[in-house]
Amino acid sequence: MIRQVAVAGRWRVGAGNPLLAIAGPCVLESEPLAMAVAEFLSGLAARLGIPLAFKGSFDKANRSSVRSYRGPGLEEGLRILAEVKRRFRIPVTTDVHGPEQAAAAAKVVDILQIPAFLCRQTDLLVAAGKTGVPVNIKKGQFMAPWDMANAVEKVASTGNAAVLVTERGSTFGYNNLVVDFRGLPAIRESVCPVIFDATHSVQLPGGAGKASAGERRFIAPLARAAVAAGVDGIFLEVHPDPDRALSDGPNSLPLDAVEPLLRSLLAIREAAEPGTTGKGGRP
Repeated sequence: MIRQVAVAGRWRVGAGNPLLAIAGPCVLESEPLAMAVAEFLSGLAARLGIPLAFKGSFDKANRSSVRSYRGPGLEEGLRILAEVKRRFRIPVTTDVHGPEQAAAAAKVVDILQIPAFLCRQTDLLVAAGKTGVPVNIKKGQFMAPWDMANAVEKVASTGNAAVLVTERGSTFGYNNLVVDFRGLPAIRESVCPVIFDATHSVQLPGGAGKASAGERRFIAPLARAAVAAGVDGIFLEVHPDPDRALSDGPNSLPLDAVEPLLRSLLAIREAAEPGTTGKGGRP
């Protein structure tokens, strides 16, 4: 059982610590867009006094269509993330899809993310663990919450016990996901700190034929329910113009909706777990 995870030498994630926000565009579309979103998020985090990590994928390897935009690639994507980190002094995270990418990404990012579809891939989990960087495993849409203990054990077998699990919904029939909120305390109480991905949880996989659809209007109520149920962080995909986003636009939040949502989540967190909404949680 993992109780707390230190991130970037700055914060602890886990029960009794502030709510971590992981936010950014689904995919790194361009350097200017990444910088604009990172500037907005870093300012918001400072204003609200919350820990925040910027997210962005260098490659979306599981797009519905072979014609879909995947990202700038490993080298350019890591360069952009390194610049975000340097310019705005915030931690960054990205997902890796193969064992050979883990070491390179770990030189830049503060959290390595394992995609949901790959959460059982032993070689990938072990390679991520061996970097010594905190690892955030997305729970597969096909996985029971408590079965994620096995995935966490694969990472921890390397001696790296800095592991988080992110809930992102479970397959419920065709082109649909549903969130079982029992899974959040189940993971938190018996496996490791848990993050809730409020944006992918409203995704409709393959719902647009050659792309996934989504129901953006449900992001806020699901996020509020998750914080009330007890989570250690919230994961949000945000974009200046979601309807024009190159990936996951239908389930991304516009920037002007982020602050009101985070303020409501902090109020719920304070009511549910008093004293955990300040600037504490530092190692």
